[in-house]
Amino acid sequence: MQLKFTNASRSQFFVTVRQRVDAYFKENKLSPHANRAMWTKASFFLGGYLLLYGLILSNQFGPWTMLIMAIGLGLFAAFIGFNVSHDAIHGAFSSRSWVNRLLGSSFYLIGANPYVWKISHNVVHHTYTNIPGHDEDIEIAPGLIRVDLDEPSRPWQRFQHWYAFPLYSLASLSWVFRKDFLKFFSGKIGQHDNSKHPFKEYFILFGTKAAYYFFFLVLPYLVLDLNGWQLAFGFVIMHLIEGLVLGLVFQLAHVVEGTSFPVPIKGVGIEESWAVHQLRTTANFAPRSAVAAFFCGGLNRQIEHHLFPKICHIHYPAITEIVKQTAQDFDLPYLENQSFFSALHSHYRLLKKLGQPSDASVA
Repeated sequence: MQLKFTNASRSQFFVTVRQRVDAYFKENKLSPHANRAMWTKASFFLGGYLLLYGLILSNQFGPWTMLIMAIGLGLFAAFIGFNVSHDAIHGAFSSRSWVNRLLGSSFYLIGANPYVWKISHNVVHHTYTNIPGHDEDIEIAPGLIRVDLDEPSRPWQRFQHWYAFPLYSLASLSWVFRKDFLKFFSGKIGQHDNSKHPFKEYFILFGTKAAYYFFFLVLPYLVLDLNGWQLAFGFVIMHLIEGLVLGLVFQLAHVVEGTSFPVPIKGVGIEESWAVHQLRTTANFAPRSAVAAFFCGGLNRQIEHHLFPKICHIHYPAITEIVKQTAQDFDLPYLENQSFFSALHSHYRLLKKLGQPSDASVA
C-alpha cells in the first residue's frame, strides 16, 4: 500500500527553503549543476581509478605492492560512487540527460547496476527514508542488525555494535554478486512495485556483470604472475575496503542518535510533509570539513542532498546555511554531528541501544 505524507500544513517549510535556494543560484548567476571544480574532482577520481587498475595489470610490481594498489582501487571505487555516479544518476551532474547517463555508467566500474540503484535509491529510499518495511536501505543485515524497535530483538543483537562494522565491509561484495540480482528480480522493493523492467535491462544487467567479472577476475588471472588465491585475496580485500567506506557513510547519515524511524499510522500515513520527514530521518556529519566534502561527494551533508537531490553536491556548502536557517525559522530539527568520529560514536551508541532486548531498548 502506497504511503502518503499527510501533514500538508507543514509543507510551507519546503516552499520557503526552495525559494531561498533558487534565489541564491539566481542572484549569483550560478547553475545548480557541475562547475569546473566538480569536473576536476570527477576527473581526478576516474583517472586515479583507471591508473591504479592499469598499474596492477602492467604486472610490473610485486604482490605486496599490488595489494596496496588494490586497497587504493577499492577506495577510489567508493569515491567514484559518491562523487560521480551518485550525482549523475540523480540527474544533478549536468542539465544534459546524456551526460548524466554517461557518467552514471561509472557505476559499472564498481560492479553495480545504475538502473537497479535508481529504483531502490532515487525512488524508494529518497521517498520513504528510514520507514521500516519500505526503505530497504536501513535493512542492513536482517536478523543480524536491528534498527527498528518494533522488530523482535534476538540474543546476539546485544553485540551488534561490535560486529556491525565487519558486516559493513561485505556490502560491496554483496552488491557485486548478489544485491543487484536480488533486487532486480524482486517483485517489490519495500512496497514499491518492481515487477516490470524494460527488456534491454535484462541484457545490460547480465552483460555488465559478466564484463566486471572478466576485467577483475579473469583478465588479472591471465596476465598477472599471481596464484589464484593471491588474486582472490586481493579482490576480496579491495571490496572489503570499498564496502566499509560505502556502508559507513550511509549509516552515519541515517542511523545515528536523533534520527527517527517513523511507523506509518494504520499502515498508510506519515503525519509529516515529505520535506519535514527528511529533516527528522537524516543527519549531517563533519559539515565544515573540506576533506569530508571532497571524498564523500557531499554526502556528509545528507540533509541538503535529500531535500535537493538534483543540485550537484559541489554547491552543498553554499546552501547548507540557507537550509539550516530555514529549519530554525520553522522550529524544525536540523541534525548534525560536528565530525566524522562524533557521528561514528553516535552510530555505535545507537546500535548498542537498539541491540538490547525490546523492553530494555524502549526504556
